[in-house]
Amino acid sequence: MARPRTTSDEQIFTATGEALRRHGLSGTTLAAVAREAGMSSAGLVQRFGSKRALLLAFAERAADATGACFAQARQRTDCALEALHEGLAALTEGLDSPAQLANSLGFLQLDVADEEFRRHAAANARRVESELEALLGEAVDARELDDGAEPQRLAHSVYVAYNGALVLWPLLGQAPLRDELRAAVDAVLLPHRPARPTRALPKEANA
Repeated sequence: MARPRTTSDEQIFTATGEALRRHGLSGTTLAAVAREAGMSSAGLVQRFGSKRALLLAFAERAADATGACFAQARQRTDCALEALHEGLAALTEGLDSPAQLANSLGFLQLDVADEEFRRHAAANARRVESELEALLGEAVDARELDDGAEPQRLAHSVYVAYNGALVLWPLLGQAPLRDELRAAVDAVLLPHRPARPTRALPKEANA
């Protein structure tokens, strides 16, 4: 009878993300991931075979992890735009310093240079835009956004602003990453928010 696994694949993927944040792509060895996961390097090799195979498996589940982030955000609030903000913030959970963000963005080297990784990265990007589009559509229905807002186009603009804020934060950011992301996304959404009625001045003020 095979011995039961004491460390799940999900725990290993969590450890992989933590290793990437701490050590960057080049420093994320099987030994580093094994230490984060609390298991032996031999056990990790037996499970995945190589660093590339582990990172491919990590990349493959990214779209599902993205869906989970937005699903959890929806459970925390009934406001579509707040769920949008919370879902995007969850995608960067654990990135507390510019150095950690730089290490995580190093994964883009694989996404751009390797077709297998690029395919998974593209699937994840499409999943993010799909989640954003759904929430923006709900925001229009709930009158959090104007009727004229186009969820599909707006979702792409929001995602571009989000990624731009990620890149600029280590260079120009003055607030925590979560706040910088919210400000960048709000700047895109502001022209589509319903105008607030102007309060009439007291008669004495008009005299």
